[in-house]
Amino acid sequence: MLILGIESSAKAASAALCRDGELIAQYYQCAGLTHSRTLLPMAEELLHGTDTALGDLDGVAVAVGPGSFTGVRIGVAAVKGLCFGAEKPAAGVSTLEAMAWNGLAAAPGEIVCCCMDARRGQVYNALFEISDGAPARLVPDRAVTLEELAAELLGYGRAVFLTGDGAQLALGALSAAGLSCRLAPGPLLMQSAWGVCMAARGLEMQSAEKLLPVYLRLSQAERERQERLENTK
Repeated sequence: MLILGIESSAKAASAALCRDGELIAQYYQCAGLTHSRTLLPMAEELLHGTDTALGDLDGVAVAVGPGSFTGVRIGVAAVKGLCFGAEKPAAGVSTLEAMAWNGLAAAPGEIVCCCMDARRGQVYNALFEISDGAPARLVPDRAVTLEELAAELLGYGRAVFLTGDGAQLALGALSAAGLSCRLAPGPLLMQSAWGVCMAARGLEMQSAEKLLPVYLRLSQAERERQERLENTK
């Protein structure tokens, strides 16, 4: 299966092309530019550089969250546009599950701890272990404080392999709690479209119309509106 993967859930953005789990090409950028400017040109250049037409794809996969509200929306909207135009199906995958594929670099027995900075003293997080060459989920995606995460990880009694744009943030807090932690190596620290392609393997492709962002928390605008409504009661 030939899959184009799209990742735009945080500051970095990437596009990748994989066939049956083998990476053909990947375009990664973390230059601080908005994804609305970079994402589609990256995908188009990737396809052009590999002499791949949209019609050659079996489907397009995208990280649907959790993550940056704006970034996730841009990624989902871009994939919907690509799929509608080419009449191709799509698959939405968890950002954290896609990121867990970086955990293939973890040592045997290490817990793969995927972290994204969720602000407000929290991280978006999920825990995995590597089994038979693939991530196996231990907990669902959630937003937790670093204190809550540290207490849970202490219960496993195992070393921790950190990956994701919130990994550096988590490292200090988890180490201070007495956990043995290490960061993923540089190329595997951030979420990537390769992981999106890998997480999409085995999923049933569906109409892009069914793609929906998964935020886990209300946006800041929604929280402020909710607070205003509560204050007027």
